[in-house]
Amino acid sequence: MQSFEYFCPTEIVFGSGAENHVAEKIRKHGGKRVMIIYGGGSAIKSGLIPKIERLMMINGLTAFKVVGGVQPNPRANFARQAIREAVDAKIDFMLAVGGGSVIDTAKAVALGAANPEVEIWEHWSGKVRLQKSLPVGVVLTIAAAGSETSDSAVLTEHGIKRGAITPRPVFAIMNPEFALTVPKYPLTCGIADIIMHTLERYFSQIDGNEFTDLVAESLIKNVMAQSKILLADPKNLHAMSEIMWCGSVSHTGFTGLGRDRDFSAHKLGHELGGRYDVAHGASLTTVWASWARTVYIDKPERFAHFAEKIFGIVDGSIDERARAGIDAMENYFREIEMPTNFTELGIGVKSADELKFLADMVTANGTKKVATFRPLDKATVMEIYGKANC
Repeated sequence: MQSFEYFCPTEIVFGSGAENHVAEKIRKHGGKRVMIIYGGGSAIKSGLIPKIERLMMINGLTAFKVVGGVQPNPRANFARQAIREAVDAKIDFMLAVGGGSVIDTAKAVALGAANPEVEIWEHWSGKVRLQKSLPVGVVLTIAAAGSETSDSAVLTEHGIKRGAITPRPVFAIMNPEFALTVPKYPLTCGIADIIMHTLERYFSQIDGNEFTDLVAESLIKNVMAQSKILLADPKNLHAMSEIMWCGSVSHTGFTGLGRDRDFSAHKLGHELGGRYDVAHGASLTTVWASWARTVYIDKPERFAHFAEKIFGIVDGSIDERARAGIDAMENYFREIEMPTNFTELGIGVKSADELKFLADMVTANGTKKVATFRPLDKATVMEIYGKANC
């Protein structure tokens, strides 16, 4: 193993009825005045928000405020309004009820309410790094982004989508039963995101982390296997429970210990999400194979290793196995009906000027390189987008 630092303080409550512990966990982590944030009306219609409200009232947590309406590719403006409401209500604890966009919004509001003198986008634009935050708890309703255990969050402002480092949630309540009602497309986008969070850590120039490799490979194979079961049987609770837990583990950092994080596909996908308002997981599968075919030559033995461990590909030269592994991963994404190019994503073929604009957004007008497996300059980013532009 190579050197690493690892700290994941999120307390996990997993399984049927886990939501019944919500008030207990809020109290444990010091919450007295709570803001509950959620997304669409399904959290109300399912009875989850009313149930949480009842549990809080029964346990004496009567000072709470409920704010709904978070959208995918979460908006900074929504966070700003919620921050104002949180400050006015003297909120001291944020509870996110939903998936990644809701959790990321709650993280942003927690930072903003603790630092009301700082414009929230200053943090996401990289101009400031806030240290103080209100605590955040999560009741997870979809297996996807892993934000319930991660130390980051994304926001979107005027078509620009950016990530920032944030405190991790203090607890995550995970009842897989809630995720069984998620429609197919958000479900498969979430499955893709889970796999991508590990792929983005797996492809690295750093060797010598055998246990980390075994963890990453097992997680990817398990999610792929369970996803096929779940798509054939959407009410299969066991398959959903496996996928939900893998989603949380995938974004704790545990599947990348001893390595750096590449996150090339995220850098490229965020620009598609911000500009065209497409689903996050879909933006990642759109660019991954194009990225891999562009950079694999820098370390083909790593991609050949991936091909063997994930897909059992052992025939051919290192280069042939590497390319076959990329093809197999792309075919899996197609199998679960995820897009692998711009047309499949629904945005159509783009002009050269549009590709240049996207590449400028990724690389700050060509002034910086992004990612680590191969640091991507503007020309390479345009090449990758160009391969996906069909």
